[in-house]
Amino acid sequence: MRWIFGFLIWALPVTGLAEMGSLLGGGAFGQGRTPLFQSDKTTSSGASLFAGDAAGGLLAPYPVRVRVAAPLTPTTAPASNAVHRIRNIIGEAESPRAGYDAVQHGAAIKPRKRPTDMTIGEIYDWIAATPGQPHAIGRYQFIPDTLRRVVTKVGAKRSDRFTPALQDRLADVLLADAGFRDFVAGDLDPQKFMNNLAGIWAGLPTSSGRSKYHGVAGNRATITLAYFRSEVAKIRPS
Repeated sequence: MRWIFGFLIWALPVTGLAEMGSLLGGGAFGQGRTPLFQSDKTTSSGASLFAGDAAGGLLAPYPVRVRVAAPLTPTTAPASNAVHRIRNIIGEAESPRAGYDAVQHGAAIKPRKRPTDMTIGEIYDWIAATPGQPHAIGRYQFIPDTLRRVVTKVGAKRSDRFTPALQDRLADVLLADAGFRDFVAGDLDPQKFMNNLAGIWAGLPTSSGRSKYHGVAGNRATITLAYFRSEVAKIRPS
């Protein structure tokens, strides 16, 4: 654990790549809706969904990942800015409207409070009380298994509130899985890094231009590959 330019960054050993639902590995469930963006940023309508296990078999199995993620330890201001920019890209794809208070719209029974007003324990209780529906929650659309894993990793407690700051901490665990440090250091090809991210968040396009989980429970990329590449290029030009 290290404080880097105002961010608390965590590293995470990985046994599964895309659990979809956190800054690199959570998942969301989705159904059709109006386009999220316009012009070259936007593709077809529909919420992006995370890959993972869920009640009712709505999600695909997590892809297997054998590489152990390196710690997220950027040491320059540009690298710190890169974390912020990547979080924003993911937020645009996964929760462009509600942001940190997003709840997957396919959930028939929503929490009684805004997510940022809930504690981790209250979120767990909501999940337990509403089986059989999608539970992706927050800016990074954490699904239950992913949420529990990253909460444990950062040492958060049931009594901790699901604040924007905590959501960012949890998401950074997943960014580490995607190879953020290697990408910033120039040791990971931008397109490979983008594909790693797309393996975690279904709203992001792979190099094919489509979501890795296209068609699974309504999943589709919600930003275009051209826009995704242009934003990543601002972080580390090829």
